[in-house]
Amino acid sequence: MKGWTLYKDLSASLKPEVYEVNHFIEEASENGIEVQEFKPEQFDLIVTKEDRKGILIDGETATLPDFLLPRMGANTTYFALAVIRHLERLGVHSFNSSQSIDTVKDKLFTQQILAENNLPVPNTMMVKFPVNVDLVESHLGFPVVVKTLSGSQGIGVFLIDSKSNFEDLMQLIEETNSKANIILQECISSSRGRDLRVITIGGRVVACMERKARRGKFRASYSRGGSVKQFDVTPEIEWLATETSRILGLDIAGIDLLFDGGHFKVCEANSAPGFEGLEKCCNVNIPQRIYDFIRLRLDMLK
Repeated sequence: MKGWTLYKDLSASLKPEVYEVNHFIEEASENGIEVQEFKPEQFDLIVTKEDRKGILIDGETATLPDFLLPRMGANTTYFALAVIRHLERLGVHSFNSSQSIDTVKDKLFTQQILAENNLPVPNTMMVKFPVNVDLVESHLGFPVVVKTLSGSQGIGVFLIDSKSNFEDLMQLIEETNSKANIILQECISSSRGRDLRVITIGGRVVACMERKARRGKFRASYSRGGSVKQFDVTPEIEWLATETSRILGLDIAGIDLLFDGGHFKVCEANSAPGFEGLEKCCNVNIPQRIYDFIRLRLDMLK
């Protein structure tokens, strides 16, 4: 079995702490899978009806792989999406699909789809300038969570405690970049500084962990220094995670859930979730599970 992975940088140039990159490569070797890694910029896209068996990489024709594993998530550019779409049209199976990757890049669109399907989500607003602060206060209240429309690992997520601080931030953004795409979400007090990360593969939950922010911090991401521990998967957690993955068309997903009293709300979905912290606290081999799923899916499609 032959596969390609897409990263925004090659592993040789990435920092050593990029755990997931190295683990995917090591696990492929141990499972007899030939995996090559590429940056999207190495591809040349030529649309033709003549040659449907290969694609140009670094100016040379390359034989198509059995599968594609994009690992850029929220950092997927338009060109990277074009590469994935092109390979899909040439018959290469992508895990995840270009459509699902594009969907979950947009946090607002993700929330709209989940709400349409009656899944519990935090109340969310799109910012338009000038911001009607009173409207925000009446629908979301303060404190409020401010997010960029696309992002991962807790980057571009802020908790604003007061109305006055929110006004100051919105004025600053409007003056420096009035075209910035910003969303606002209600702050759920019972989930302040903590959440759940659930990994689903092939429509099944494989692991769940609770993440807690460092003392005095808001963002609970492991990559931002948060602590993690295994969390028991309840029927509600399993249903929310698998339904979210199914609705968004994600073969591989990291679903983030917020504590809401005795229940949960779906905060975000990630198409290329990190799993270093999860593997350490849940005793699970995520690349192994992913490769097993890909092998099974490809066998079924023969």
